[in-house]
Order: sequence, then structure tokens, then C-alpha cells
Amino acid sequence: MKVTRLAIPNVVLLEPIVFSDDRGFFFESFNQAKFEEAIGKKVSFVQDNHSKSTKNVLRGLHYQIQQPQGKLVRVVQGEVFDVAVDIRKNSPTFGQWVGEILSAENKRQLWVPEGFAHGFVTLSETAEFLYKTTDYYAPAFERCIKWDDANLAIDWMVSDAPLVSAKDTVGKSLIEAEVFA
Repeated sequence: MKVTRLAIPNVVLLEPIVFSDDRGFFFESFNQAKFEEAIGKKVSFVQDNHSKSTKNVLRGLHYQIQQPQGKLVRVVQGEVFDVAVDIRKNSPTFGQWVGEILSAENKRQLWVPEGFAHGFVTLSETAEFLYKTTDYYAPAFERCIKWDDANLAIDWMVSDAPLVSAKDTVGKSLIEAEVFA
């Protein structure tokens, strides 16, 4: 597995070693020991989620202010642009974001640790997105930062206005949002 720490070092891009031939392919999609070595800490996952989205659907930027979730994300069909925003007030990278293209073809995974807001936009006609979380979904603690917050200036890599949920249209700016100490 190739491990790349991104511009925000806590966010880690994982690229598996893929064995392929004319029959298809095989790769190890998750190995607890190798994953923990790659990110430098012990992690327990408690929930797996699976979503499907159509082209230009943007989901995010989501986080839980209590019961924060670390997320290991990947795409098994299609392609997305995946974004992590550091919302840890005392972090030297507070308010900065990183993004990576994840696809069924490149088989990359992104580790988005606790203390980050997370979102993605679908670049292909459809995409199926899988993620493991380190804590359970807790709607009472869910928060949303505006995907188009001018202070973040995220380049979502789409030319048309993205399709967002009603919940995501009322997200707060980073300046107004509850963040982590």
C-alpha cells in the first residue's frame, strides 16, 4: 500500500497494490494493522455506510460536534472529488482543505480523521461511495458547513451548480460554525 500524507498531514491518501490480469483484479481493501501503521494510531471502526449519488450531487460539508467520526472513504463505482476541511480551532491548518479524486478505477482511499468536516461531489454519471466510521451516526450532533463558503474557497471541480440537499443549503460559514477546540 502506498501511503501519502497530504498538505494537511493528518489526512492520508491510501493506494492499494492491485494485482490484475486478463481475468480481473484483486487487492486488499482493508487491513487493520497496515491501516493503523499508515495513520500512526489505533482506530476502531463501528459503522459502515454506503451511498449512491448522481452526477453533480454534492454532499457536505458534514461533521459531528460530539461523537466525532473519523472516516475511511472510497468509491466502488464511478468517481468523486472528496474534500476534508480542518475545523480544529487550535490546529496550524485550521480552515484549510485538501481534496482528492477517488474512483473505482484508481481504488484510492482517504482517511479523514476526527476534527474535520467532510464532503464530496460526484463527477461521473453515478457513484457509489463507501465509508467506515469510528463512531456512530448521531443526528443531534450533526453539523454542516456551507459547501460554498467564500472563506474556504473550495474548488469543487464542477462547472454546473451542484445538487445539494435541503440540509446542506442551510449550512453555516466556517466563521459561524461550531468547531473543535
